[in-house]
Amino acid sequence: MKEYQKLLVVVDPTSDKQAALARAVELASKNKAQITVFLSIFDFSYEMTSILSSQEREAMRLGVIEQRTAWLNDLISQYSHLGLEMKSEVVWHNRPFESIILHAIKGEYDLIVKGTHEHDKLKAVIFTPTDWHLLRKAPVPVLMVKEHDWPVAGKIVCAVNVSSEDEAHQSLNGVIIEHAKDLALKFDAEVHLVNGFPGTPVNLAIELPDFDAHSYNETIRMQHEQRVSALANAYGVNASHCHVKEGLPEDVIPEVAEELDAELVILGTVGRTGISAALIGNTAEHVIDSINCDLLAIKPEGYKSPLEEE
Repeated sequence: MKEYQKLLVVVDPTSDKQAALARAVELASKNKAQITVFLSIFDFSYEMTSILSSQEREAMRLGVIEQRTAWLNDLISQYSHLGLEMKSEVVWHNRPFESIILHAIKGEYDLIVKGTHEHDKLKAVIFTPTDWHLLRKAPVPVLMVKEHDWPVAGKIVCAVNVSSEDEAHQSLNGVIIEHAKDLALKFDAEVHLVNGFPGTPVNLAIELPDFDAHSYNETIRMQHEQRVSALANAYGVNASHCHVKEGLPEDVIPEVAEELDAELVILGTVGRTGISAALIGNTAEHVIDSINCDLLAIKPEGYKSPLEEE
């Protein structure tokens, strides 16, 4: 896989702590990657006021951009001792996700890194509309950063889909594992594979009195275990690091990640209308809300962002 040589870090102007920038610096330090610290801003009041002339409105906009650029440069200066190539970019745009994705495409970035918001009262992470748009529409991998550290000898969990014979899904499994292996090498981490399989359909058990639900379940389990094992074997993942459990992906993946105290969950996202493929339908959205570690969302090779096509 192509290494992350160019990182686009989306900062949070409402927070003093920039977890995404700290994580990006960690990643960049491993292979001297370039970092662009990015902020998309917009104030509708500047566009609407009729008291000011267009020149005055433009001057105000430029003033805000300069102020924010200085703030970003202050953030960057905290890491100057590391000798990394870092720069700032402030863009005036009324749709943050669009400006981030278009900038990532134009600058040929390898990874978008963004922090998540924590709801103080609920003690839960809240994903903003910008987060969802990035996960669905960004053509490059998106790393959503939480407050979980990445210690040495940590664990990286790959959510793989082995229930489909579709070539795109199988190829995506490989891309996910390759990303995991590359990061595991840099951070001296373990790679784990996780897969959830569906239990016996209730209607079958009710409608067919002779139906053997236990045998059916065991057959499905074995089939999934064999396929996950074959994947592990093909990519040199330790057989003891395969986790196959009965249940929906949105339940199984967070459960295994918590059991392992994982630092990172990697999953695949396909399709422009929602997160799917590696996870059926939009269940990835439930997975993301439930895990207490970083999440790396990866598109299949050849994916084109709908923004790119517009």
